[in-house]
Amino acid sequence: MSNVPEPRRVLGRGSWLETARITDVLRKEAVGGALLLVAAVGALVWANSPWSAGYFSLRDAEIGPQALHLRLTLGAWAADGLLAIFFFVAGLELKREFVAGDLRDPARAAVPVAAAVGGVLVPALLYAAVNLGGSGDVTGWAIPTATDIAFALAVLAIIGSHLPSALRTFLLTLAVVDDLLAITIIAIFYTRDLQVAPLLLALVPLALFTFAVQRRIRSWWLLLPLAATTWALVHASGVHATVAGILLGFAVPVLRRSAGEGPGLAEHFEHRWRPLSASVAVPVFAFFAAGVTVGGASGLSSALRDPVAIGILVGLIVGKPVGVLGATWLVARFTRAELDTDLAWWDVLGLAMLAGVGFTVSLLIGELAFGPGSDRDNHVKVAVLAGSITAAALAGILLRARSNVYQRLFEEEAADADHNGTPNPPESDR
Repeated sequence: MSNVPEPRRVLGRGSWLETARITDVLRKEAVGGALLLVAAVGALVWANSPWSAGYFSLRDAEIGPQALHLRLTLGAWAADGLLAIFFFVAGLELKREFVAGDLRDPARAAVPVAAAVGGVLVPALLYAAVNLGGSGDVTGWAIPTATDIAFALAVLAIIGSHLPSALRTFLLTLAVVDDLLAITIIAIFYTRDLQVAPLLLALVPLALFTFAVQRRIRSWWLLLPLAATTWALVHASGVHATVAGILLGFAVPVLRRSAGEGPGLAEHFEHRWRPLSASVAVPVFAFFAAGVTVGGASGLSSALRDPVAIGILVGLIVGKPVGVLGATWLVARFTRAELDTDLAWWDVLGLAMLAGVGFTVSLLIGELAFGPGSDRDNHVKVAVLAGSITAAALAGILLRARSNVYQRLFEEEAADADHNGTPNPPESDR
């Protein structure tokens, strides 16, 4: 790493309001990540206990109106319904970043965008290389491409109290672009039996929803039925219903009409819906998606010998760090885009390793690729869990060491300030 050029400054620090907003986002996502971990572990323990039949009976219980073709299992409701809330919030965040955030400025956006693209391409290529020929299956090439922002931020919150805030902002921006790439992949590559009529009909409530929010209407009794109708029609079309969530998020305006109106509608909706997404939707999906009967040491060994599982492990543990770090270095080295001066390349390496925590969307793509409950889907779940935990552990070791370095630097600066009789700098300005 010594040959890598030192990072240079892109732009000055964002406004205090933007920093406060990002801090609030990170706090909510970190809490959601902790709940996600609890839900996933609980599902895994229950599915491998003597009472496992109860777990699978609950997951496969069907509810919903048959007349509307919405009689789905609880697991399907979690994947198709609750995750639509997650992607609605992702859509709000994406639009806000493109209109008023870091992605508005091409020079500043180039680095995290390139990092996200590299973090998708390299894991996909490594997965395909492992699964070409033999008993492998390239259908799941997109599984190791996703980064789970809630899981990753939970890890960062636990071990990185003294890391620069620029690292958290970089991770959040990378994950936002990653979400856009993931939903694009799902819409294009994992849509089967496309029904054109429901998809065209979905444009009607989507247009009405867009018209209402563009006029700054917030009435839930109007917006929720329009959003639910859009979701149901997209679901009926064969396109994964989470696409409806991101389209609805894109429809919401970001900017205020005048300076005195308070926060924009996108920020208002994000503030309302992010806690539900992070604390309910994602953990409940994780609970129904992570439950897999491992079958002891022999079952675990058998699952991890599957080329699909090996491709996922290689993609998450090797591909993500190589893709994120490599793309970041290439952009910083050969273009005018630059890193924030607060970041060192060891920090970026730790973040690149943390990007290998692919959980929520990886499990979703696994179900879409191989079918929920299939043997291959079970192997996917084992590999995603093992790869994400390994990536989190490796990243945690490096980022913990970096956090200790920053803590020592801050303490030295504080001691020098005391010695010189000057006030201690606030920690956020290190």
